[in-house]
Amino acid sequence: MTLRFAYNTNGTANHRIEDAIRLIKDAGYDGVALTLDIHHLDPFADNWVVEADRIASILSRLELGSVIETGARFLLDPTAKHEPTLVTADAAGRARRVGFLKRAIEIGKILNSEAVSFWAGVPKPGVDHDEARGWLVEGLREVAAFAAEKGIVAALEPEPGMLIETLDDFSRIDVPGLRLALDTGHCLVTQERDPAAAVHEFAPRLGTVAIEDMKRGEHIHLPFGEGDMDVPAVLDALDAIGFEKLVCVELSRDSHRADVMVGQALEYLRTCRRPGPGLPRPDETPREIPVPGLPH
Repeated sequence: MTLRFAYNTNGTANHRIEDAIRLIKDAGYDGVALTLDIHHLDPFADNWVVEADRIASILSRLELGSVIETGARFLLDPTAKHEPTLVTADAAGRARRVGFLKRAIEIGKILNSEAVSFWAGVPKPGVDHDEARGWLVEGLREVAAFAAEKGIVAALEPEPGMLIETLDDFSRIDVPGLRLALDTGHCLVTQERDPAAAVHEFAPRLGTVAIEDMKRGEHIHLPFGEGDMDVPAVLDALDAIGFEKLVCVELSRDSHRADVMVGQALEYLRTCRRPGPGLPRPDETPREIPVPGLPH
């Protein structure tokens, strides 16, 4: 079985969305993980439906699949990163986050996306965590029900430092239809599970999967070969469970060199399990790979 890879547009923040998609396509990816943002299909723009139709047409023409990502930093509040969330004390703020996630699902429907990925949020100081879990479950039920109605997979991503930060936290949530958005690098940050073991354990509940390199205990997305991730083991695990959806590369800190990193990341993923001289190994920093069709 051949794994299918996508690249997250939060790692192409300095590109126009159509240029980012073309860059990803020319590198040889099978899809795009589209992070909705002010410059990449703004879900709050007056013409969001027209723009979604335009992006859907581009993806269709280029034969690219997609996953919708919702982690933009200042999309809902220009003064507070990632706020409001599903665990914000203000009910109106939580409702705004739910509304955004529903809009993301509507966009996912237009793009025929495989999943919409989102996270819980960080409770502010003084917020009771049990009360916050109640707010979270209430919001998750509304979002998951809306996604089911639209025929879209709603996937919750455990995120280090958030109310739902581990896979055990995710396991304790009982929301019909909710799937797991597994970022394999986060397993290294929390050190709760081996990333490959997590793939096997949660195979029946996987909605989408992200991969990148990370160091143990440090939540920094790194290019392959610069952290502690056993990438070949994760890819072998995905092969073993017959994972057919997009495996999304997330290098959100590397937009300034996306012209190099988009192609380099895919080359690493395609060659890190193949023996032979001159090919990168998991403990090596991969060579810079020129992207076909773009100037070197």
